[in-house]
Amino acid sequence: MKHLSDIEIAQGKVLIHINKIAAKIGINEDDLELYGKYKAKLPLTLIDNEKAKQNNLVLVTAITPTPAGEGKTTVSIGLTEGLNKIGKQAIAVLREPSLGPVFGIKGGAAGGGYSQVVPMEDINLHFTGDFNAIEKANNLLAALIDNNLQSSCCSFNLDPRTILWKRVIDMNDRALRKITIGLGGTANGIPREDGFNITPASEVMAILCMATDFKDLKERLGDIFIGFTFEKKPIFARDLKAENAMAILLKDAIKPNLVQTLEENPAILHGGPFANIAQGTNSIIATKMGLSLSNYVITEAGFGADLGAEKFLNIKCVAGDLNPKAVVLVATIRALRHHGSAKKEGLNTPNLAFVKAGFCNLEKHIENIRKFNIEPVVAINSFINDSIDEVNFIIDECKKLGVQAVVSEGWAKGGDGTKKLAQAVVNVVEATKTKFKPLYDWKSPIQEKIEKIATEIYGADRVDFDKKAKLNLKRIARLGFNDFAVCMAKTQKSFSDNEFIVGRPTNFVVTVREIEIAAGARFVIPILGQMMRMPGLPSIPASEGMTIDDNGKISGLS
Repeated sequence: MKHLSDIEIAQGKVLIHINKIAAKIGINEDDLELYGKYKAKLPLTLIDNEKAKQNNLVLVTAITPTPAGEGKTTVSIGLTEGLNKIGKQAIAVLREPSLGPVFGIKGGAAGGGYSQVVPMEDINLHFTGDFNAIEKANNLLAALIDNNLQSSCCSFNLDPRTILWKRVIDMNDRALRKITIGLGGTANGIPREDGFNITPASEVMAILCMATDFKDLKERLGDIFIGFTFEKKPIFARDLKAENAMAILLKDAIKPNLVQTLEENPAILHGGPFANIAQGTNSIIATKMGLSLSNYVITEAGFGADLGAEKFLNIKCVAGDLNPKAVVLVATIRALRHHGSAKKEGLNTPNLAFVKAGFCNLEKHIENIRKFNIEPVVAINSFINDSIDEVNFIIDECKKLGVQAVVSEGWAKGGDGTKKLAQAVVNVVEATKTKFKPLYDWKSPIQEKIEKIATEIYGADRVDFDKKAKLNLKRIARLGFNDFAVCMAKTQKSFSDNEFIVGRPTNFVVTVREIEIAAGARFVIPILGQMMRMPGLPSIPASEGMTIDDNGKISGLS
């Protein structure tokens, strides 16, 4: 029997009209803004904050991943299917994919196998244009900044050396990290050093995902910090009267997108910040909309729990007044072999010794989730080369820690393969009587918050601040931003800031190179180690394996 690829499975599904999906969660078709027959925008009027507080929010996160990822989105979608299979009303609320990973190494973000959201090709490509709108709003501000430098009548006397705002593009392109603009004479602008970030790292993306309504979005856009004048006066986007024009470009992007799963359950997709260089979770608006429409909302946060989950809990849940009831911690046998020091060629070969050695990584993530007053459920995302001994070891060791570990077969079986996981999640949710607690108080000093994350979540002995980072701390204090949250930019491959240290590192120091300010998002971004906010492509990018025939049918997209 031929093994079907993700895209072949998705293309084999006969989709039903999005009107019928909307009806399942009580949305009138007159409220839908249709993007064809299978996608629709949802109006913000569907959000009911009081109703949202009564329903159940479940986060799906993961252990420290291998480069291919451990399948959080697949488990999230599979869990949503499984909950509906056991009679619960559940909806998946997820991020939108970025074109950078789609054409780079990781592939798409629409799930996999028989746990996917569809139309898969649309979702992984331009979708409803949200990323394009974010990119344009970001780059409009960049153009306004350079235009002000050039202006003879309305200049703010901006010091070009202090401008912090970068352009963005939704593609992995390392050549754009550091560039020089304004060359070619006075008609072409003021020469200065500049650079690009990838669109998921844009502060506009962060703002879209942190905003609670359109008014809040516009206010946050105005609060974007640009730089200083030669007289040391801070300049914000509102000084350039940029917020309304930027908001105009985002008037549709702020509305969440409704699609369907392979089993015809509703799914909401909105926003797409990366978790290693941004906050890593979908929008507050989409999450609250999901909670307004369904008894269970399953959402995910990018990369390992030390990144996405930490930011989801400390930043998003605090800002959005959200109370997650359970956390699903996705683990794969392959990743545990990796953290047990298996070589690349041995990652797909059963080896209980490597799994035993790598279990320490999963154990640390379990400890971390409990720091937030939440109980985890471990989902063992099943692969064909997992051995019974390896699986049973994880289940037994988790049981010793008081945690239920369940094999998740959503990739192969859809909702039928996740019913046991769904019941385990329901058991934790129904037993939860307490409210989650964040790791830190936003009002504590920035340095203290950074140190708390590094020592308690990563397990570092201490934090070293480079000279530039120390100057950044002084600037943050001077601008009155000490009560912002902290959004760490750190490698996803290790608890430490060194991607080559696997397992559960000990006796290490985290180095903060510099600290960026995202005033509109209300957080600062410490850059740890060698992290870049513009990724590069691998030697053989995924794009090389993609084809499209004369009828427009796509192959090789995953």
